[in-house]
Amino acid sequence: MLKNASLSVRGSVTALITPFDKSGAFDEKTFTRLIERQIEAGSHGLVPVGTTGESPVLDCETHIRAIRVTVEAARGKIPVIAGTGANSFDEALTLTLAAQEAGADAALIVAPYYNKPSQAGMIAHFKALHDATDIPIILYNVPGRTVADLLPETVAELAKLPRIIGIKDATGKIERISAQRALCGEDFIILSGEDGCALAAVAHGAVGCISVTANVAPRLCAEFQDALGKSDFKKALAYQDMLFPLHEAMFCEPSPAPAKFALSRLGLCENVLRLPLVPATEKAEKQILAAMKHAGLI
Repeated sequence: MLKNASLSVRGSVTALITPFDKSGAFDEKTFTRLIERQIEAGSHGLVPVGTTGESPVLDCETHIRAIRVTVEAARGKIPVIAGTGANSFDEALTLTLAAQEAGADAALIVAPYYNKPSQAGMIAHFKALHDATDIPIILYNVPGRTVADLLPETVAELAKLPRIIGIKDATGKIERISAQRALCGEDFIILSGEDGCALAAVAHGAVGCISVTANVAPRLCAEFQDALGKSDFKKALAYQDMLFPLHEAMFCEPSPAPAKFALSRLGLCENVLRLPLVPATEKAEKQILAAMKHAGLI
């Protein structure tokens, strides 16, 4: 049973891109269509305005609006886990309270980046956010981006708090899954933050993946996770072989440039990013198109 019995987080949880129109403005209509596509394809959850959603380049108003649009479009059909992290405590609190008010099911809060906080500093940061809000919190550990690394012992300390219910682990260190399960218990939700590692992560005890690839191939990613949920590893491996080139292509250049290019080729959004991110290069485009073809998407 989950620490919050009303919240089931598992399977393929899509780390949504934030679409912009040709002028660079947030494109709400396209965003809503992308969310509806995810639900129709069988995705098990949605993460708006995480790293893939270009959250560092969004102003606070747009960030909050994207959360509200996601909650409205999802209509309670699948969980919405809103990205609300920041390296400023005050900003993270503002965004987390806004997600709570908007009706998000949980907040995904990244370890504070750039500041290089100590383990004690991160415990204090997350505890203060927990104590100042009422929303379930999923930690997000991605030291390749933040430098700060939430060590398993730190996660275990935070897991004692009643509404810190899980972690998105994007360390790429599969053994972390087992270490965190040993320290936090079976009820603590562990989600892979790396598409290519999701198969192995589930074997170690993760219950799903917060996926970038699912933007482009939502049905395939959902079916892959459904197979894992039934312990059908033979079927899951077949999906892994189909999707692995796409997993690699999604990070052949800084994300979400590859995902936005792929979606633009499918006619689903404009290929527009905000600086300092730029669209995928011609070399990357070739790799992405080859991977899409391998997966049967084009």
